[in-house]
Amino acid sequence: MTGPMTPQPFRVTSRKRELSDTWTLELEPVNGEGIDVAPGQFTMLYAFGIGEVPISVSGDVGGPLVHTVRSVGAVSEAICAAEPGDVLGVRGPFGNVWPVDEAVGADVVVVAGGIGLAPLRPAVLQVLGRRSEFGEVALLYGSRTPADILYPDELHDWRGQFHLQVDVTVDAGDGGWQGKVGVVPKLIGAARFDPASAVAFVCGPEIMMHFAAQGLLEKGVPPERIYLSMERNMRCGLGHCGHCQLGPTLICRDGPVYRYDEMEQLMKVREL
Repeated sequence: MTGPMTPQPFRVTSRKRELSDTWTLELEPVNGEGIDVAPGQFTMLYAFGIGEVPISVSGDVGGPLVHTVRSVGAVSEAICAAEPGDVLGVRGPFGNVWPVDEAVGADVVVVAGGIGLAPLRPAVLQVLGRRSEFGEVALLYGSRTPADILYPDELHDWRGQFHLQVDVTVDAGDGGWQGKVGVVPKLIGAARFDPASAVAFVCGPEIMMHFAAQGLLEKGVPPERIYLSMERNMRCGLGHCGHCQLGPTLICRDGPVYRYDEMEQLMKVREL
C-alpha cells in the first residue's frame, strides 16, 4: 500500500488546447484504481524527473480525472506538453470542497476570473446536473481579453440554457468584441438572485476575489454565504511544508475553499 506522498501513475487519454498557454488533460489510472474527487479539490500532478505542482480538478464528478493547466514554469510546461499515452503522477485528492449540498434550495452565484473558472467548473456542472434542487443560478465570468476566455464553447452552450444566467466581460476588448468591457465584479449588480439567501462561489486572482466579495456584500449577500478558493502555491498537499501558509491557516490542509468571513481580515493584509 502506498502513502499519500507517493504519486500514482495516470495515463493521459486526451489533450485539448484551451488558450495559448493553457491545456486541458484527461487522465485515467494505469492500474485501474481511480480516485474519488469532489468539486473544489486539487491534486498534486507530477511530471516524472521534473517535479510536481498543485492543480485543481476541473472535470465533472464521476467522470475522468480532468485538469486544466496553465504553462507558467518548468513543471507545468512539461505537464501541458504531455501527449495522449504519456504517464503523469497523481497524488491526492486534497482539500475541501465547494458546498454544493449546503446550497440546495438557495440561489447560486458563481463569480470567476480568468483561469479561476477551471476550479469552479465541477461545481457548475454539479449544480446543472441537479438543476431542480436550486433556485436562480448565475455564472459571472471575466477575462483579460476575448482571446483569454476559458471554455468559450461551453460558456456559449450554457448561455443558451434558459435556466442559467451567464454574463461575460473582458478587461479590454478588441475590434471584433461586441460584449461587455469591464471587471467581473461589475456584473454582480445586474444578476438575478435573492441576496439574503444566495450562496456565492468565487475564484480568480485575489484582488478580483476581494472586489467580487465586496460587490456581493453590497448587494446583501451575508459574508458567511460567500466562499472563496484561495489558489495559493502548495507543495506537499498535506500541511507539512508550510509553503502555503496564509496567516494562521495552511491552504492545502484547511482549504482551499474558505468562507469570506474567515478570509476577510487576512485579505486586507498586503504582506500576506
